Amino acid sequence: MNRQDYMNTSVQEPPLDYSFRSIHVIQDLMSEEPRTGLRPLRHSKSGKSLTQSLWLNNNVLNDLRDFSHVVSLLLEHPENLAWIDLSFNDLTSIDPVLTTFFNLSVLYLHGNSIQRLGEVNKLAVLPRLRSLTLHGNPIEEEKGYSGVTKADRATAEVWKRMNIKPKKVRIKQNALLRFPGPQQS
Repeated sequence: MNRQDYMNTSVQEPPLDYSFRSIHVIQDLMSEEPRTGLRPLRHSKSGKSLTQSLWLNNNVLNDLRDFSHVVSLLLEHPENLAWIDLSFNDLTSIDPVLTTFFNLSVLYLHGNSIQRLGEVNKLAVLPRLRSLTLHGNPIEEEKGYSGVTKADRATAEVWKRMNIKPKKVRIKQNALLRFPGPQQS
């Protein structure tokens, strides 16, 4: 399978799912069997998973030590990791290792023990991040934290339609000379 074929098919691959496995440290992933879903996981010739999604939710992780190394042993293309679910663990901070996955678009961190709102700033370097969950963390109590509701999204969409002008079409001067418009008689 070439790289382009991988990019086209891996988005539809089921996640590598280690949820509800009582995992304490990332290295435990090497000895733990992932959960099986309705569709089987596909693997490369080297035995690594072809997915772009890694689910580690509902475990007891308190740090992400060796995360990059272990992910590189599990996934054929770790650089294409797009979805990481770390919800319902014991993480107290956002590990900078997460900022090394530039294709990350979904990151679930809800139900952890993240206490400082400033931790979220680390994620600003992720150009494709579109979905981030943080509810159920102690940072909810910090001044300046606010969740985004459906009503907030609707208001933002209306504001966008009202305030962002469509791009003006510029007609080149020489195009006007060739097509001067209706002729007067």
